[in-house]
Amino acid sequence: MEQLSDSVSNTSETKQPLKIEVADCTLTEPTSHDQTQAHLMEYRLYKRRYAGIIGMVILNIVGALSWPWFGPISNNVSAEFHITLDEVNWLGNLVSCIYLPTALLIPPFISRYGIRRCCDVGAVCLIISAWVRYAGTTRSLPTRGAYALLMFGQFFAAIAQPIFQVLGPKYSETWFSLQGRTTATMIVAIANPIGGAVGQLLSPLIVDTRQSILVLGIICTAAAPAVFLIGTAPPTPPTYSASRPSPSLWSLCARIVGIEKSEGDDFMTLRERFDFCIVLAIFSALVGATNTFSILTAQIFEPLGYSTDTSGLMGACLLLTGIVAAIITAPLFDRVFTRHLAITAKVFVPIIAIGWLSIIWAAKPNNTGGLFALMTILGITSITMLPVALELACDLTRNADGSSCLLWFGANLFAIVFILVQGALRADDSADPPLNMRRALIFNGTFLMIVSATVFLLKGKQARKDLDESKLKESRDALANLQPMAA
Repeated sequence: MEQLSDSVSNTSETKQPLKIEVADCTLTEPTSHDQTQAHLMEYRLYKRRYAGIIGMVILNIVGALSWPWFGPISNNVSAEFHITLDEVNWLGNLVSCIYLPTALLIPPFISRYGIRRCCDVGAVCLIISAWVRYAGTTRSLPTRGAYALLMFGQFFAAIAQPIFQVLGPKYSETWFSLQGRTTATMIVAIANPIGGAVGQLLSPLIVDTRQSILVLGIICTAAAPAVFLIGTAPPTPPTYSASRPSPSLWSLCARIVGIEKSEGDDFMTLRERFDFCIVLAIFSALVGATNTFSILTAQIFEPLGYSTDTSGLMGACLLLTGIVAAIITAPLFDRVFTRHLAITAKVFVPIIAIGWLSIIWAAKPNNTGGLFALMTILGITSITMLPVALELACDLTRNADGSSCLLWFGANLFAIVFILVQGALRADDSADPPLNMRRALIFNGTFLMIVSATVFLLKGKQARKDLDESKLKESRDALANLQPMAA
């Protein structure tokens, strides 16, 4: 590079900005007007964000069907395909197993290819899963061959589900403002339980098990084109957080364990790291328990004398009542209780834990009314907490896709453990009643009570919201300063 010019203007003798000439370029010291412009960042909302939400909801609902589809009809599947109940459980358990590595790959995939390409992969996997699974219903196939195709179809479904589920908080951060972010997260988050509820309601209604798998395949194929409604990112971001790329998943994990301590917007204090670990543990345990219950409903209630339809309706009642509650409460967290996410958790989480503990005594013959009442309470409190936990995790980490990935990873890891443990705790044929799940319910309720007690240690500072509000205020102040200058 050429030498600096010999003469440099003296700012003490002149009021002009300092200039240093280097070859053909000129570096200028920022004036107050330049500094004002630096703080001025335009934020904008686009109507097409609603089309994207519709696409995310449709794909989330359909992506969730495969998880609990075989739960309410587990006994029928076992008899039709000549497999054991534990093998039927693995049709749902496999989704959790594949979910784990897939969830960890989503943040780097988004960082490189964007939201839309990630959704494209999920839609293709839905179509493949549908027809590979249906191929397994061919009656000429041997038992092991049919079961292998069912498992292979579930493998592709397991890739699709985490894509649409983990993307929810990232999509809402990318496309929505502070006044709509929690509601958008809620809409996408509850779409997955809606899919679970639809799966639990629909699969028992189709008497023929093989026909049931065909219906699932048709639904998956019909929903795939909804991916065209989803955009990668708006031309102008709605908030400061949306304007910056999320740090890597590795960077987030390094900050959580204290390895990475460099300053920046995503710096996490010791208190924030501790709070995130609390949120992660409670979310993983409660969502894992709910997912396990969705898969094991028939095995829990049929030994007590309840029909397959009633078992499916109990699981659906939990999810559908919660969905209604979440639709009502999420806008309140956006506009009224904007700073009360941690307080909400301290109120709702103990109720959820007590509810799961109560099932130990409520699960008995001829107690349909009591069980449905308990399912309603659990649904209202549990599903309401979904967007609250996801948004609180994003606020603590300032990393929407990374925190969402870790929360859903933990939930599915716990679901695998719960299914295996509760399956092992099932009573034998000589018990009264045979094959009852009472010991499994005792384990479930006791474990959740212990984990949920940590919620009282939560502080839950919403650092991301503070950062966005601060940057928005800076932008407004800068705009106000520019207006007199322009005049």
